[in-house]
Amino acid sequence: MGFRSILTRPFAKIIARSIDRWAADAVDRQANTLHQLVAKAANTAFGRDHGFSEIHDYEDFKKAVPIRDYEDLKHYVERIKNGESDVLWPGKPAYFAKTSGTTSGVKYIPMSKESTPLHFGTARNAVFNYFARTGKGQWMDGKMIFLSGSPELDEIAGIPTGRLSGISNHLVPGWLRTNQLPSWKTNCVEDWEEKLELIVGETKDADMRLISGIPPWVQMYYERLLERTGKRTIREIFPNYSVFVYGGVNFEPYRAKLEELVGGPVDSLETYPASEGFIAFQDRFPSEGLLLNADAGMFFEFVPAEEIFNDNPTRLWLKDVEIGVNYALILHTNAGLWGYNIGDTVQFVSKNPYRIVVSGRTKHFISAFGEHVIGKEVEEALLPVANAAGIRIVEFTVAPQVTPPEGGLPYHEWLVEFDNIPADLSAFELEVDAAMREQNIYYEDLITGNILRTLRIKPLKRDAFREYMKSQGKLGGQNKVPRLSNDRKIADALE
Repeated sequence: MGFRSILTRPFAKIIARSIDRWAADAVDRQANTLHQLVAKAANTAFGRDHGFSEIHDYEDFKKAVPIRDYEDLKHYVERIKNGESDVLWPGKPAYFAKTSGTTSGVKYIPMSKESTPLHFGTARNAVFNYFARTGKGQWMDGKMIFLSGSPELDEIAGIPTGRLSGISNHLVPGWLRTNQLPSWKTNCVEDWEEKLELIVGETKDADMRLISGIPPWVQMYYERLLERTGKRTIREIFPNYSVFVYGGVNFEPYRAKLEELVGGPVDSLETYPASEGFIAFQDRFPSEGLLLNADAGMFFEFVPAEEIFNDNPTRLWLKDVEIGVNYALILHTNAGLWGYNIGDTVQFVSKNPYRIVVSGRTKHFISAFGEHVIGKEVEEALLPVANAAGIRIVEFTVAPQVTPPEGGLPYHEWLVEFDNIPADLSAFELEVDAAMREQNIYYEDLITGNILRTLRIKPLKRDAFREYMKSQGKLGGQNKVPRLSNDRKIADALE
């Protein structure tokens, strides 16, 4: 173990103990957070509009603050963009994080002086906790890479504005920046393919030990490294590579391919960051689920997913949740997001402590026939079948085929980019379909009721998804391919 890792080990242990304390006290921490948020924002425009001074408990809060999406909060954000202070949170935001919206176009998510440090702070705590739990801190003594967006920021009403991953570059402390790659200049390159070439050039001869990024874009990085160096595996290039940090998508669809490229397994650390707040992170190794970040300036609510678009949905806070139920995640934050439907669905796998898995998106599902299939279900249907058959999946998405051009019953069409196509695709389809019927009883009923025929898999050409993302201006960075859709916009674009 090197000097840097020896020096930081005691700090890592302190962080791990702190995590254990608040995780054991999560319900009380959430109750205190709600009280503090309401008190702090009482004199903001939003607080006055919603009678914060009259809120005394959670029941009052639910009556006063409705669930919203970005469109419902946009008029408050526009007031901030026009220079007004004390709108959603006291003062003005420290940053605006720009994200791509499906119906709203670009969204501007406020980050306050209170919330901003918690983004980097939670990321730091997650990796230091990994060090404390596993004893593996060698990554501190070499180079690290964070595949991210550009750190160059615009300004709106004097507020620095950019992608969250780019903003995060500004939060990296000096002691860590000396270990960080790529260079600031390279990180500022907007075009992903040009940027990738520069990243490979800067890192191929470095002692890379920690790599962080979204799996499909890390895969591109690995593949380009191997092309440039002529090596067979990433381990030959980076013999000290020890931990992969990721978030935003499920790692499992990519695991087999990434491990093949690396030349074997590598420790991984899963996180759940968002522009709205750092929601959860893996706290045990191994562990099922991610520890809900219950003491980080956010109050969480949970709505049964099937009710999220109802006028008066059931609203629960942490003490009332149940294991295995699919909930839409609602945030109230110390940056001024109130009743914010982040668009993700989660399931609790543990309540002692409170750990979640991300199960899908509220707008990414298939329910063309009342089945309400979610992302977690399609992944858990496809991947075990593929793994058992030695089939590696590069990427996939699922869409309904309501009026098949060939006639006959409708079906779910799975558009799959294979690394190696099954020798008997029809048999593979039937196995995946059987697994899907186990995952979703409504899908099973539709098949047995002769409403749907069994699913069909359409193999796509190499790099089909990368070409699609490029055509949408979403190549690289934090962009992800939706696992499923209730329409055929993505499917038709891929075909």
